[in-house]
Amino acid sequence: MPGTVPAKLAGFAATLALLFGAGALAGGLVDPDRGEPASAHGAEDSGATHSASGQEAAHAVRGLAVAENGLRLVVKTPELRRDRSETLRFRVVDDDGETVRNFDVEHTKRMHLIVARRDLSGFRHLHPRQGADGVWTTTVRLSDSGSYRVFADFSHEDEATTLAGDLRVDGAADLRPLPAPATTAVGDGGYEVRLDAGRVQPGREADLRFTVTKDGRAVHPEPYLGAGGHLVALREGDLAFLHVHPVDEGRFAATFPTEGRYRLFLQFKDAGRVHTVAFTQEVR
Repeated sequence: MPGTVPAKLAGFAATLALLFGAGALAGGLVDPDRGEPASAHGAEDSGATHSASGQEAAHAVRGLAVAENGLRLVVKTPELRRDRSETLRFRVVDDDGETVRNFDVEHTKRMHLIVARRDLSGFRHLHPRQGADGVWTTTVRLSDSGSYRVFADFSHEDEATTLAGDLRVDGAADLRPLPAPATTAVGDGGYEVRLDAGRVQPGREADLRFTVTKDGRAVHPEPYLGAGGHLVALREGDLAFLHVHPVDEGRFAATFPTEGRYRLFLQFKDAGRVHTVAFTQEVR
């Protein structure tokens, strides 16, 4: 999701539709290790974008630079092998090149790492561990070749920051077009998620409501990273990062800064597992 701002972290209730697959206007199943269980190094969620309008909306966009707020992201393993469990290593340095070791706890973690394929067909939310040398490490398995964007989302000295870098997975890339917008997404395990957003305009706060069902029954997600659900939005083209926080049951408030299409990655937890579903949102 940009940085993190306290919001009303409420339970993420549900009543209708989830996991990627095929919907009607914004749905599509992502590929995060196919519903692997959450763990310290597993694919997990993130979520939300700052609510803003006018000039403030510009500040809701992050992840376009490798350096910000006097900090810089250094990816130590920019090349990974396809379809292998690899160790991704990175660190955050200050203006003097010194490794930063102190980070604030946000959403129960000190570091959230988002890995997204350039065509937005792949998505991971990981929670790395920091070693004594200040280097962060996490295990990731990426099944598709091509270019990826890595987002380190954290808070340092009470300042929310999102830094981004590039990652390459060996082999020829088979790029995919962004799925058309749809109102529902269906995925593994019999889950369905429905998105009710109405008309979404740039610079105006959008009310995004998600309802989750499984086999026709309402699902009430379990707490996940201190909330009932998390949402990350990435803008098509430059992959500008918007981190959206829940404000009510099944509801997220997000301000999209520009017209265009955004990919929404919603994550929630049920039966001890984290599930991810993706929607394409048109903003105009």
